[in-house]
Order: sequence, then structure tokens, then C-alpha cells
Amino acid sequence: MDSAIYSCPYSPDGKTFIVGLESGDIHVYSTSSWEIIRRLNGHGGAVRYIDCSPDGNLIVSGSCDKTLRIWAMDSGVCRRVLTGHANIVKCVAYSPHGDQVASASDDKTIRLWDPANGNCCQIISGHEDAVNCVVYSPKGNQIASGSSDSTVRLWNVVTGECSYIFVGHSDKVWSISFSPRGDQVASASDDKTIRLWDMESGKCHHVLEGHTNEVNVVVYSLKGSRVFSGSKDGTVRVWDVQSGSCHHTMTGHGSHIIYVAYSPKDDMVTSGGLGKTARLRGVTVGESRRIASGHSQEVSKVKCSPNGNLIVSCSMDSTIKLWDTETGVCLRTLSGHGGIVYGVAFSPQGSQIGSGSVDNAVRLWDVETGACQHILTGHTDRVWSVVYPPQGNQVASASWDKTVRLWNAKTGEHQGTLIGHTRGVLSIVYSPNGSLIATGSKDYTVRLWDVRAMICTNILIGHGNWVQDVVFSPRGDQLASACSDTTVRLWNVATTSCSMRLTGHNRGVARVAYSYKGDLLASGSFDKTVRLWDVASGRCRAVVQNLQGGVFGVAWVPSSDGNYLVTGCQDGSVHKWQVIEEEGQCQVTLCWSATNGSLTATGASIQDVRGLTPLDKQLLKQRGAEGEPENLLRKTGKELIITAPVASQTRQL
Repeated sequence: MDSAIYSCPYSPDGKTFIVGLESGDIHVYSTSSWEIIRRLNGHGGAVRYIDCSPDGNLIVSGSCDKTLRIWAMDSGVCRRVLTGHANIVKCVAYSPHGDQVASASDDKTIRLWDPANGNCCQIISGHEDAVNCVVYSPKGNQIASGSSDSTVRLWNVVTGECSYIFVGHSDKVWSISFSPRGDQVASASDDKTIRLWDMESGKCHHVLEGHTNEVNVVVYSLKGSRVFSGSKDGTVRVWDVQSGSCHHTMTGHGSHIIYVAYSPKDDMVTSGGLGKTARLRGVTVGESRRIASGHSQEVSKVKCSPNGNLIVSCSMDSTIKLWDTETGVCLRTLSGHGGIVYGVAFSPQGSQIGSGSVDNAVRLWDVETGACQHILTGHTDRVWSVVYPPQGNQVASASWDKTVRLWNAKTGEHQGTLIGHTRGVLSIVYSPNGSLIATGSKDYTVRLWDVRAMICTNILIGHGNWVQDVVFSPRGDQLASACSDTTVRLWNVATTSCSMRLTGHNRGVARVAYSYKGDLLASGSFDKTVRLWDVASGRCRAVVQNLQGGVFGVAWVPSSDGNYLVTGCQDGSVHKWQVIEEEGQCQVTLCWSATNGSLTATGASIQDVRGLTPLDKQLLKQRGAEGEPENLLRKTGKELIITAPVASQTRQL
């Protein structure tokens, strides 16, 4: 295109795509061929906004020439020119019944028009600065508007009275969108955020943060489960409405994005901006990224295999599950413990898993076969944590019986016991060179032990409650401890002094984990959040909020293509996240989730079904499907909603 794009909606049936240009022209495309089928000329200034009538027969456009125009979709003929605004028309919208049009202008007013005769029915005033956007509620009885005065206002269409003023943004509001059910409004602002407002209470449910520049547009998906936002930072972000987390970031635009539209077919999102290019991206219709069946009760701990290909989780449901890191498929469930499994760990070689349970036993499992190789007994109370040294020749277990036991990983023989804590031991870790063991206890202390001599060398004091987790930095010069006192402490191993105290969680911290570079520390808490901390400064760089339960498992995934984090929660779910570092900020996006009750295929037959991939078959079988499909494809299918979150294919108009 030879002009910047300001607006690009789909027709209600999805068969046409209309583009409003800075040149004042409007181009109409067929979505079957993506060829221009009509060019509409008449405006004397940039076309700032376009909307279609509900029946798809008419187009309304608003322009910098201060006018609105109504066009016939089939012929492209201009039916009416609506005049009255004293400044630029920033936005236009058809009512759900098609009997009214609303317009927003820099003259600080909203006008309601009768599209049949072109008369202005009502002028709505109240905003203290330019009105940048206007939209009807799904029922058509209300309109919402956003303004340069930083507010969102809700108006009664019949009386023109303002029923709500939503205050919270700190800069201009450029775009607003009603959820499909009409119970929520999303607003986008120059303050770089999107806010989700509850229509009944007027309260802000979520503040969506992540864009690095002004946010120009926001729109809901047809099902209302997601929100898409476009920004001056050149990206489109996909947000989960329920959790407020960013699922995906779409890049590719060379300049800032002014418009984002969602296809009525619910499989395509379109974005346009000053770069003179509209990009079309396929999006699956699934409610989340990849979904698998999770534990039936809370997850106690998660760990990643040394090569990053597998994730292991243990749970209060007495089982251990092995997951494919990339797909989220549950590969194997290990059963045998006589109750809750609290601790789990991979051997450094990745061939063995150690687990500890409320049944006072440690079990060693063969990863390839899932067979239990050894049952290690000796503890007199529940085993809360297990860990391997870097050499892999030993297993250490921490118990509520106040002791740590050392075992031969190959034979299962008991090699020694560390005694010193005055209450149960909750966590244990080897130093990177294997010479030290650190333990955290219910006695509020952290202890350092010499492995060879099996003696306590130092006691670290400072926490005010149970020490839930301890972990060494990759270089071994620092130790992090997580505590029920809501804090994380960083200790200098050489001096045994506390070098930093990290605060921000409002409930106890259950798990901590260093990234493989050692520059980031992740903490999971009973407050249902994960925080990412800058190790050097102690600054919190990102918060993953609104998880469905306390976070009891946190682990980084070894990967050559970026930072990935795995979390396990109280509700039995396991999540994989990608952590992207940009200009001093951390963006966290969901890769896949393993949750309860997300998909049930019990009793469903896939006998002789064609077109499934081996992964599709495995996912469906995992959920109870029966039979054998025919002619499995070699590659993952693009159409199966539980496997392909966002297609990367783009098209330039």
C-alpha cells in the first residue's frame, strides 16, 4: 500500500476486508483472493475509522475532514455525508441493530446519528479533552468512550447521561472494546497499559503490562477469552482475559500499530499501522495454548531433565508424571508411593529419578522404563526433598525426622546421616562442585554441610519462619533461600552473610530457582504468583499473576533458544513459560498448560480417523479416546487446536 493504514475491519460475514488510509481512500478486499474489489473515494482527509453495519450492506467512515460518510458495500457508492463535528472524527461505530451510528471527535463530543436520513439525534458532552474512541455495548443500550482526558466513560444511549467514569489510566485512552457478553470493557492507553474493567462494579480487574510504548488499539476475540492489543512498539500482544497474562507477542511490523481486527471466523487476526502494511496471522480457536491433563491434586515440585527434553512433577495425588517439554504431553505416570509425593529430582545423567514421600521412603526410578529400581527406607518421618550431586553417584534425602540421609544412587545403600537441625528438614541442595550441601529447615535456619566429612560448617540465621527451599547459584558463590516469612534471602557462600533480602510476595515463598546464566532468580509463592528477580540489583523484573493456586514448583528449562520456566501449582496444574528479556524488562508468555478438566475424550472413538499426527493421537488417547486412527501424518497438524497456538504465516497486502 502507498499510504499509512488507520483502520482495517472485516465485514460481518468475513468475506471482505476494508482498509481506511491516510490518503483519504478506502480499499475493499475479497478475503478469498485478497485482491482489491473496490476503491472508495470522497473524503478530503485521512480516514481514521471504519465500521460495517450489522447486516454488512453499509460502511461508515470517519475522517480528518470532520465528516462521516455512509457507503454501499456492494457498489461503493457514497449514500450520505454526515456533517456537524467541529474537528477531526476519530472514531465511528454502528449500533448492534444497525439503526444508529455513533461518532467521536477532537471537538470533545460524541454524536449519535440516524443512518437512514443522516440526522444527528443527540450530542453527548462531558469529556474534558478530545474523544478518541467510541463503541456500543452488545445490547446497544450503552456506549463507552475513551478520551485524551485519560478517562473511560459509560453513557446511556437513550438519555445521553454518563453512568460511569472509569479512572485509572495516566495518559490518553485511544481504544476501547466491549467483551462479547458485555460484562467487561478493555481500554488501551498512552500509559503503555491495557485495563480490563468490570461493567457492574466499575472496578479494574486487570492492568495488562508489557508493551514498551503507547498502546493504540485493543480488541476482544469472538469468544471473549483473549484480548489483542497493538502498540507503538510495533507489536501485537495476545492476553488471557482470566489471568491477565500475555500468551504471545506478534512481531513483524516496522512501525507502530494503529489497528487490530479479529476475523468473524475466529481464525485470523489482522494488524495495520504506519508501515503501510496489513499483516494477517492465523490464530487457533482454542481457549489456551496447549492443554494436557494434569495432576488431580496440588503439585509439590517440578524439575527439568539435564537435556531439557523432559519435565518431572510430583503431587499430593501420590503420583509422579513425566512430561514432554516441547508439547506438554504426559509421557508416563509413575505410581508406587503410599501417599503424597513431596520431592522429586533427575540424576545429572537424566537416566534416573529420585522421589520422596509421606510414606517415609525414597524411590529411585528408571526414566526410560518407568520401573522402580530401589525403595530406600530408614527415615522415620515424611521425606520432603531429594537431590543428586553433580557427579550423580549419590542421592540425598531431607526429612521431617530432622535428618538428611545420603544413599548410593546405583545400589541404594545408606552411606551416612547428617544430624543437626532441631526441627524437620524441608529442602536440600548440593553445591555445583558437589563439595557442600545446603539445607533449609522448620527451625528457621539454613545449614551448610561438608559432604566428605559429613559435618555442619555454618548455620545461616535471619529468616523468621520455615525455610521452604534452598538453591545454589550456577557458580556456587551465592545461595538463595525461600521462606514462609514471605521473603527470599541471598547469602554470600564465602562469608555466610546475607547480601540481599527480596520482598514483594504477600504470602510464604515455597520455591526458588536460578536461571542457567545466574542473572535471574524465580520465586514461587503461596500468593499464587511467580516473581522474577534481577540477582545483581534485587529488583523484581516480572510478576506472573492470577495462577489458580499457590506455586509449589519452579524450575528453569535448559534450552539453547531462550529462557524457559516451568511452574507447578496447588490446583494440580503444570505450566511452561517463555521468558524474554527486552531493554531491561522481562516478558513472560505461556507456552503450554497441563490442567484438570480442560478436555475430556472418554469414550470417544478415533477408530479409522484420518489426518491425525502421532502427537494428536497421543493427546486424545491421554484423555480417554478409544480406537486406532488411520494414516497418521508425519508432522503436527495446523488445524488441531490443542497443538498449534499461533501460526506464523503472514500475508502482505
